[in-house]
Amino acid sequence: MSNLPVSRDDGNLPALSAQPLIRLDAYVAEDGSTVVNGHLLTMGGTRPPNEAILDAVAMFARTLGAPVAATVVDRTAQQVARLRVHPDGSSYTIADEEDLPPGRERTEAEEQAFPPLARVERIIQHAQREELHAAFVLASALREHLTLRRGVEDDLSLEARAIEAYMAFLRGDYAVSTVLALTVARIRCRTDLNRAAPEVARATAAWQRLEDASQIATRGEELLYMWERLSAAGLVQHHTHQTMALAVRTRLERGRQYVEAPVESPAPALTAAQGPAAPEDAPLARSRRGLRRFTRWTGRQTG
Repeated sequence: MSNLPVSRDDGNLPALSAQPLIRLDAYVAEDGSTVVNGHLLTMGGTRPPNEAILDAVAMFARTLGAPVAATVVDRTAQQVARLRVHPDGSSYTIADEEDLPPGRERTEAEEQAFPPLARVERIIQHAQREELHAAFVLASALREHLTLRRGVEDDLSLEARAIEAYMAFLRGDYAVSTVLALTVARIRCRTDLNRAAPEVARATAAWQRLEDASQIATRGEELLYMWERLSAAGLVQHHTHQTMALAVRTRLERGRQYVEAPVESPAPALTAAQGPAAPEDAPLARSRRGLRRFTRWTGRQTG
């Protein structure tokens, strides 16, 4: 088969330069699970995630009769890809500077088209049916895209991360749950100390389930620092929170009896000189032109 693109029928398709409508979003988890606009795709056989995403986005383009934009967060490739997909199924990647303007009006329009609350409800429905893997992947997708659009410290982004932490807790992945919950707590401690105590409590609940001694020590020291900071500010008033703070101290003191070397204090993570707000997030390479896995010539669509 020739690698040359098939000629386009300009009478039936919008111009290549036509402005796309609302940007769609897609997410590929580390295990290959794939989400488009808050829906987990059913992957038949060995169908690659990029093909499933292109088929789903092309379906939107055909329905609308216009090019569609899409942002793909791909954790398998540690990359963010930005796409243009046309009604004929052809697609290509674009660079960041060619993407739709990220202004608040567009962000709000996108979230009205695919509201975060509806996605949260879908996550809860999966959790209630004990489909915990699906619930966790959907929560991860929501958090990734809200963070990309709004920033890591935005309230919606933080709420999505807290939901993701809870889904990880329900499925028994306490290490991941602790990391996610600690990130929320860390940000709250820096930006709004009055709202931090419940987040530190959630992180503590996950941490209490850890069994790895190293994780217990390093994460516990940071939790202790947070509880002490909240206590100094007079913000540890709830009896349950006081009990949790004491439990952290007691567990760490018990662990130190068997460790000769002192544990390095993580206190700088909460200072004004802190680097990234969420250091546990693996950095993603930005999109560039010509990513082959998202480039498709006319006639190649399979959906």
